[in-house]
Amino acid sequence: MATVVVQQQTLRHSTPPPSPIPPALTVNRRPSPSRPASPVLTSDQPSSLLYPPDNFMRISQAPSPPIYAIDATTLAEAMDHMASQPLPDPALMFPWLHGLHPENQLQLGFFSCRKRALRRTPKCWRSITVVKLGGDLGKARLKGAVSASEVITPASRFFLADPPEGFSVRNFQIQTAKVAPVSDIVIYGEDGANKADLLDLAEQFAMAQHAWRLKIDPTQERPAYHTFVVTSPFSEIEKEHPELVAVDSGGQITGRVMDFCQWERLEMCSMSKASEISGNVWLGPTPDYMLRPGLPEPPQTTYDLLIEASDLASIPGPRLLAMIDKDLDHGPQRMDFPSSGSIVLPSGNTREVEDFVNTVRWIYYLAHPDGPADDADHEGDAAMASPCRKPRRVFIHCADGYTESSLLAIAYFMFAEGVPAHEAWLKLHCDKQRNFFAYPTDVAFLMHIQGRLLQESPAAQSLDLTDMWDPNWFLRMDGSFPSRILPYLYLGNLAHANNPDLLWELGIRRVLSIGEPVNWSHTDRVKFGQQNLMYIDNVQDNGIDPLCREFNRCLEFTGRGKNDGMATLVHCRVGVSRSASICIAEAMASKGLSFPRAYSFVRARRLNVIIQPHLRFVYELLQLEEFQLQQRNKPMKKELEWSTVAREIALLNKPYTRG
Repeated sequence: MATVVVQQQTLRHSTPPPSPIPPALTVNRRPSPSRPASPVLTSDQPSSLLYPPDNFMRISQAPSPPIYAIDATTLAEAMDHMASQPLPDPALMFPWLHGLHPENQLQLGFFSCRKRALRRTPKCWRSITVVKLGGDLGKARLKGAVSASEVITPASRFFLADPPEGFSVRNFQIQTAKVAPVSDIVIYGEDGANKADLLDLAEQFAMAQHAWRLKIDPTQERPAYHTFVVTSPFSEIEKEHPELVAVDSGGQITGRVMDFCQWERLEMCSMSKASEISGNVWLGPTPDYMLRPGLPEPPQTTYDLLIEASDLASIPGPRLLAMIDKDLDHGPQRMDFPSSGSIVLPSGNTREVEDFVNTVRWIYYLAHPDGPADDADHEGDAAMASPCRKPRRVFIHCADGYTESSLLAIAYFMFAEGVPAHEAWLKLHCDKQRNFFAYPTDVAFLMHIQGRLLQESPAAQSLDLTDMWDPNWFLRMDGSFPSRILPYLYLGNLAHANNPDLLWELGIRRVLSIGEPVNWSHTDRVKFGQQNLMYIDNVQDNGIDPLCREFNRCLEFTGRGKNDGMATLVHCRVGVSRSASICIAEAMASKGLSFPRAYSFVRARRLNVIIQPHLRFVYELLQLEEFQLQQRNKPMKKELEWSTVAREIALLNKPYTRG
């Protein structure tokens, strides 16, 4: 899979008099304590219903740092209130959030933060970090919950999250540990959790908060952060406040809390859902029952033959095809075929080419048994479908519906429709509305065999193969089109942008360049019209340059294209950060999505390239979410908090990172 790899760093890893401690957390539930609506915070922190904690019952003994009890209803109110608090200005949070370890001279030097004053923890942040006892987040997980091992050491100290070496503006993996010390900590457990263990974990966090304050704020200029223990059983939270439960006590995702992995999967399935690309042949994602062992297979399948494209498969030979052909009379059959990118250009007319073409031809005659007679046995290589038999419904599939299956799908489309490779690319994308991803090796292989495919195609009998040529835009292409995010919005890289003939063929008439100008001829500029080209200067992917100042101008440009019925390509250099951020902003604006959902929407449609907006861009997009809610006269309420968003993005990207 073609991915963008970004290196990640690994984590190295006066109080009021106490009340008598109640017996093992047997705190009776009571109405939420009355608190001022907006506590006065001298450091311009967001307001919090947990500060000051004067009205909460203290359950720790002197001289231990204070620990307080909190019930489910009060926790729900506090988290709801926190979601309504605006994020601080990015200028106050960056570059601190990037991670500025005192010994990491590379990171410090880049951000010009050798002065200790510029590395100080901001005073404008206050959040809530929810920690689950035991750390098993696969069940009974509250919204945003983390394990204790993500944020504190066995010695009851907060991790120094900043990477001591290397450079990155995408340190999403450190954000949970980074903001935990400037958050109130809430400890909870599953039903039946040992209450002494809850108190013990709470004391560890209270000690970590105390030690952190002695080190960072010895003069106590900041408001203090405190530790709370949830006294309500988890079953009560599930019943009374289901909006807080991400994963229930049985380990099932509730759907009440946005889950990045789940939404990416839903968006991907929506984007690549099965559709008919040619008569009786469909293309789409592998059915869930085939991906998840244990799910029951539907009693009746829609297809007669399911062909799964796989990295481990070989091209089927004539004997296997004949056996499957015979078994089709007894019910639906399955077979494997090599995935895209796995077949290299052969040196001559090899057996591999023969088997490939024979398989494509065999599929065609399964789907069209009443097609033109084919009496020749093609050197005895393929068994044609039996005459006078009903057409078979064939499904070409892979896990995501577009990556591994693209090679076979394009080859089949060429044969079935009688078109050369470049037309197959365009027709599948534009006419059939399929998003697919092909590799440069696929382009080379299909161009090599297209003569054979078209020579034997019943639909290409009138095509003059001697006059066939490949257009310049196709020869300059690496196999992948820019990604169609919305009908009027494409996301791509600089190579896509510098192929104006390709853009024209795709119906793209406007180009928005973020930080990377196009290198076009005067003729191309006149053809598109200067009013349809926009260049956003002075925005580099460096973690410093803000993009938020350009949001309005960019969205107005894409909006004009939408209103005029013209598609816009948004690009930067690679198409993963700056331009991806603008496409996320457009999805948020046009579809009314929160940032997490718009991120998943764009990520799924960027196909095999992993979008990677850096920390500051993500932070600015979360602020854009707040602004758009105000524009729509809706209550300002973030769907997910900063640390949760960063943690989920880090988990999504972990399989594609080094380190």
